[in-house]
Amino acid sequence: MKIHALLLPAVLLASCAPIREPAAPKTEATRIAHPGLWKLADEDTTIYLFGTIHVLPQNYVWESAALTKAAAQAEELVIETVIGNDPQAMASMLMAMGTAPVLPPLAERVPAEKKAKLKALIARSQLPPTLLDGMKTWTAAMMLVAASLTDLGLAPQSGVEEQLKGRFAANGRPISGLEKPEQQLGYLNALSEEDQRAFLNTVLDDPTESRKEFDGMLAAWVRGDEKAIAKTFDGADEMTPRLRAVLLDQRNANWATWLAERLARPGTILVAVGAGHLAGKDSVQAKLAARGLKATRVE
Repeated sequence: MKIHALLLPAVLLASCAPIREPAAPKTEATRIAHPGLWKLADEDTTIYLFGTIHVLPQNYVWESAALTKAAAQAEELVIETVIGNDPQAMASMLMAMGTAPVLPPLAERVPAEKKAKLKALIARSQLPPTLLDGMKTWTAAMMLVAASLTDLGLAPQSGVEEQLKGRFAANGRPISGLEKPEQQLGYLNALSEEDQRAFLNTVLDDPTESRKEFDGMLAAWVRGDEKAIAKTFDGADEMTPRLRAVLLDQRNANWATWLAERLARPGTILVAVGAGHLAGKDSVQAKLAARGLKATRVE
C-alpha cells in the first residue's frame, strides 16, 4: 500500500482498465479532518502545498476549512499529472511502453508463496491471463492495482485529486500537472526487473493486512500527522532503495525545483500531491529548505 500511495498512474489505469464499483462504506459525517497544508510564498506569489490520498472510500469526509479556503483562493490547480480525456490513447501508450515480445509467464515472476494470491487476483480482475503474461512486470502490476483497490473498498474516482479537479473545472480554473503521464510510467519502465517484481509482490499483499495498513495511513493523513505518515514510508520493507529513489526522492527534488521556479511568477495556486511526498527527511519541503525556501505549515 505504501508504493500504491505514491503512484497516481493507478488512477490512470482505473480509466483504462475495467474495474468494479466498490461497496460504499459507512462514513461519519461529523469527522474532523485536518490533512496537512503548507504555504510557500513571496511578495507576489502564494503556493499552497496539500498532501492528498489518491484513493478514498466512497463518501469519505476529509476536507478541512483551511483547505476549502485555500482552494477558493487558488487561481490554478496543479496535481501530479493530468490524464487525457481519451482512455484509448492512454491504453495504447501503456501497451506501447509496457509490453515486450519475450517474457516468462507472470506466474513465474512471483515467489512460490505468492502464486495462489496472483491467480486469485487475476480472476477477480477479469483480465485475461494471456494478456498479463505479455506485459512487463510493472505493467501487469499496474493493471492489477485496480482489482486490489476494489478489494479494499477504495474508489479511484473518489480520490482527493478527482474531487479537486471537478471543483476547479466547474468554474473554468486551469488544471495542470507536474509530470506527464508518459513520464510517470517511464519511472516504472526504467526499473530493474528485480524492482518491478518487488512492486508486483506488493500488489499481492493479503487484503486484510492491506486494509489495516491503509486504514492506518488514512487515519494519519486525515489528522495531518506528518510524523506518522513519514514513519509509514520509512518503515516500508517493500520500498527497495531504487524504488524509493525513483518514486519518492527523485520526484520530490524535481518538484522542489519546479516550485522554486514558480515563485518567479505572481499569483496563487494550489499544488496537490500525495501526502507521502510531503513528509519525512526527503520531503518536498526539505528539498525546498535546502534551497533556502521555507514552506510554512498552515494546518
